[in-house]
Amino acid sequence: MVSPRPPAGLWPGLSLLTAALCAALLTLVIAGGNEPLAVDSALHDWASAHRSPGWNDAFTLITDSGTRVPATVGAMVAGALAAGRHWWLGAVAGGAALLLAQLLRYALVVTIDRPRPTEADWVIQVNNPALPSGHATTSALVAIGLAAALWPRCRRPLTRALAVGLPALWAVAVAVSRVYLGVHWPTDVLAGWLLAATLTSALLPLVARTWPDPG
Repeated sequence: MVSPRPPAGLWPGLSLLTAALCAALLTLVIAGGNEPLAVDSALHDWASAHRSPGWNDAFTLITDSGTRVPATVGAMVAGALAAGRHWWLGAVAGGAALLLAQLLRYALVVTIDRPRPTEADWVIQVNNPALPSGHATTSALVAIGLAAALWPRCRRPLTRALAVGLPALWAVAVAVSRVYLGVHWPTDVLAGWLLAATLTSALLPLVARTWPDPG
């Protein structure tokens, strides 16, 4: 039987890889004067041309689930699951970890100061510069945390697939909603994903020591 625990040696290499990719993307954007890349403009224009009132409402609900109270609750649930019998400590740690990650992301956002798409294309009102996307970063952090906490508790391939797939689908939907609603460039979202992957792969080895043994 394959162990449900992720191999410990995976994390350092993954963290270095995603950090390098994130740094390369940020450098590319900054070197280009914070202007949208060709892929940004193409996908933004496609999303703008394919909007409808129903999809606008649906993606607004999805985007709202990727920040603030819903995301914080998700992070606390992930922490509680990872901590086992010390669930309340895990819940506090999960919420605190998300807050620290958000502060780091905000520091990058203010430093880079990339403009969002033109306000005329927004479906919803937003604040602050664009890169990295806060919703993409936050939802990815929560999704990875939930998947990592649920994985060691899953014994069957189907439940393992659900443990990873459902949080991942939610995080992807949140990220897509930011582009669809016209408030982020796709590379803002990609930078958020890479930042989340870097942070979680750096911290998961520590969290994994508290994971319950599925027996």
